[in-house]
Amino acid sequence: MLKLLPLIPLFPLISSILLMVTLGKMPKKFVAILGAGSVGLAAVTTLLVGLAFMESGQPYHQVLWTWMQVGNFSPDIAFYLDGLTLVMMSVITGVGFLIHLFSTEFMEDDVSVSRYFAYLNMFVFAMLILVMADNLLLLYLGWEGVGACSYLLVGFWYQNPENGAAARKAFVVTRIGDAAMAVGLFLLFTELGTLDIQPMAEAAKTQWQVGDTVPVIACLLLLGGAVGKSAQLPLHTWLPDAMAGPTPVSALIHAATMVTAGVYLIARTHELFLLAPPAMLAVALVGLITSLMAAFTALNQHDIKRILAYSTISQIGYMFLALGVGAWAAGIFHLVTHAFFKALLFLAAGAVIHCLHHEHNIFKMGGLRTRLPVVFWSFLIGSAALAALPFTSGFFSKDMILLQAYELPGAGPWLWAGGLLGALLTAIYSFRLVFVVFFGEAKMEPDKLPGIRMALPLSLLCVLSIIGGWFALPLSSVFPAAGDHHPSHLIEGISISIPLIGLAIAYLIFLGGQLKVDGLVNSNIGQVLKKFWFSGWAMDWLYDKLWVRPYKFLAYILRRECMDDIYNTIVKFCQFLFMVLSRTQTGRLRWYATSMVFGLILVIALLQGAI
Repeated sequence: MLKLLPLIPLFPLISSILLMVTLGKMPKKFVAILGAGSVGLAAVTTLLVGLAFMESGQPYHQVLWTWMQVGNFSPDIAFYLDGLTLVMMSVITGVGFLIHLFSTEFMEDDVSVSRYFAYLNMFVFAMLILVMADNLLLLYLGWEGVGACSYLLVGFWYQNPENGAAARKAFVVTRIGDAAMAVGLFLLFTELGTLDIQPMAEAAKTQWQVGDTVPVIACLLLLGGAVGKSAQLPLHTWLPDAMAGPTPVSALIHAATMVTAGVYLIARTHELFLLAPPAMLAVALVGLITSLMAAFTALNQHDIKRILAYSTISQIGYMFLALGVGAWAAGIFHLVTHAFFKALLFLAAGAVIHCLHHEHNIFKMGGLRTRLPVVFWSFLIGSAALAALPFTSGFFSKDMILLQAYELPGAGPWLWAGGLLGALLTAIYSFRLVFVVFFGEAKMEPDKLPGIRMALPLSLLCVLSIIGGWFALPLSSVFPAAGDHHPSHLIEGISISIPLIGLAIAYLIFLGGQLKVDGLVNSNIGQVLKKFWFSGWAMDWLYDKLWVRPYKFLAYILRRECMDDIYNTIVKFCQFLFMVLSRTQTGRLRWYATSMVFGLILVIALLQGAI
């Protein structure tokens, strides 16, 4: 069964190519079957391969062919299967299939549904290549592939110029991180002589000592790539605008898969990061600061999808925090549970938008608890898991991260306290969303109800969001074992109680009304903070001032640069010569004979002078 491994990315690739070459001429039902069915086949194959892997218990390496041969550099098109690869493949194909199934109903009225599934399946193919690659060059190919597909999907409704701008922004901002990652790969190959992940890790442990300068620089460059793709500070600004794409795209790319690519990259190269403690501290600090920044911002948003977008940025920050403190398995565990409950929330948000005349403003909703019961329970369960309420999937993974962060010598308690503040804010904005949208007075009536192809994925994700925390991931052979020492029961009790306190605060403010905050919000400082947080801490404004406007001004200045004048002068001179010579073409034989004789005399004179 392990030899079926190459079929997993092959199914969505074939589907995508077929949908592209048919140019949208397939019947919509066949498009839906082909688009969703190919990912379903990939999920089934992943299950079969996973069972065979669990039975053998050994990593599996499969070489398909040699990609290129340049001197001593000969990377292969090859796949490497271990516990980490299996977890990522399961998330991509399993959650991906549910999102594809949801899309068959969500996009059925769109005239470009064939193009949609072509892009979506190509993305799944690229993401699978990224996580299955046995070398960093092939991983980088998949890395760039998901970036290109993200650009196509974010700007899917390109008729709206704002969507095109959001797609370009996502493409350009993530390219900054990709450039840093490429430099990191050059450095690793120069120093270690290979980009094959396993031999590279062994060579690094042999050649470098903990704290050496080269591994620190290399890991910081890899962190740059991870920050861009996973929307972490300071390259996070593309993700909220990427909500311009269809909502299932947000669920797949910007919640369950693409934004976790940076987490996977750091986890896959964890042997290098273990040699670079400053880089690991940087990972933890980037994650914590991003988590808090995004949580404050989400608390002030009105757009249902932007709330979830900033929530995604915040939760990815928790994963970075886990990786930075060495809680590798906890970080990947949170990646899995986050894929369940965030895909659930995005799809439920898509159902709300689909049924409410494409409305996004949560304050124009309300009272949907009885009108959209399936969507309500989906949001309630997803928000509970996002807030890490006890016995939900998010509770187990987030609690594991916070407790292991507390154990980090030195900065551990501070990181733990920052993580607790983020957990408190997460619970508040999660249930703010639930109480405003589904309780209170109804301001809009749904014009339709979600069908079975929407309800079924939501129901399955509800189950996974509840029981996902009980899964045992096969990561023990991939990462170093965590320490046996655990914080005191007091620390554990505080970690458990914080989300419950956040839920109570959200209830008292947004549903019960016992806690009045209008005076504070409407005060001068309250308005300033609200505006500041609503703008995403003015990061877009800052980048616009520092980079965008100067670049546009420079382009305006250089639109008539001096080099153009030189080239234009040459062109005009050639045009003048052409005009002169064209006038010699009179069609008169005597003129041609005279010109030839004159030219011959001139040549002879020049030759005589040279002699």
